[in-house]
Amino acid sequence: MMNLAMTDHRLTKPGPRDAALADYDSVRRAIAFISERWRAQPTIEAIADAAGLTPDELHHLFRRWAGLTPKAFMQALTLDHAKGLLRDSASVLDAALDSGLSGPGRLHDLFVTHEAMSPGEWKTGGAGMVLRYGFHPSPFGTAVVIATDRGLAGLAFADPGEEQAALADMQQRWPRATFVADQDATAALARRVFETSSWRADQPLRVVLIGTDFEVRVWETLLKIPMGRAVCYSDIASKISAPKASRAVGAAVGKNPISFVVPCHRALGKSGALTGYHWGITRKQAMLGWEAGQVGTG
Repeated sequence: MMNLAMTDHRLTKPGPRDAALADYDSVRRAIAFISERWRAQPTIEAIADAAGLTPDELHHLFRRWAGLTPKAFMQALTLDHAKGLLRDSASVLDAALDSGLSGPGRLHDLFVTHEAMSPGEWKTGGAGMVLRYGFHPSPFGTAVVIATDRGLAGLAFADPGEEQAALADMQQRWPRATFVADQDATAALARRVFETSSWRADQPLRVVLIGTDFEVRVWETLLKIPMGRAVCYSDIASKISAPKASRAVGAAVGKNPISFVVPCHRALGKSGALTGYHWGITRKQAMLGWEAGQVGTG
């Protein structure tokens, strides 16, 4: 009886084929999960949980079976979808937004929520508004941060010695507002903008858009461009149902008072040229390069 039991045990002990089937089942579940949910760009932890593995186990197993990592597989699905949209004559902006890449957090982007002041408030030149400002270091030179009690209202950049000129440029946008130097009040906002560890989904950065109705519509569209992507002025014009207003869109982009956070640096000319940038082409290139690095390390 003992020998028979031992024989039975040996017969039921999992062999290489059983292990391979178990591995395949895990990979199959991971692929199914990614294929069904790639638009939401699920985390590696979520994929691993669906496959019944740890993230490390999934990474090595998936790479052995599929020849690429789960993240690379998801990116391939995303890219293929975007290419299909572009082949079907969708705008670059629509392709980007419909490819699951519009969520800023998924690409280490800023979490931003916004509100717009009324046209009446804009027309008064900021009369009655108190705007606090401060100068802070940033990856792109000295940042001029301007805030209201409702959130970030302005962000400009300056090279050494040009700080006051940059501030004056911002002050002329709201000539009747009261500007108060407040380094402490604006420091927290500067940290929220430039320290990636402060980019939190549950604590979005609030920005206040102060401009005409048309400008605000353009700036709201800029906020939808994912980090690592760029669009043409004509794409933005089409998105706001003004396909013949590319020049007006370009002017509104140039007047964007909240540089970097409202990413006017991601707007390009029709040929893909960088075109002009209010704070300098070199700074625009630096922003795009910095963002490419953030996306690449995500």
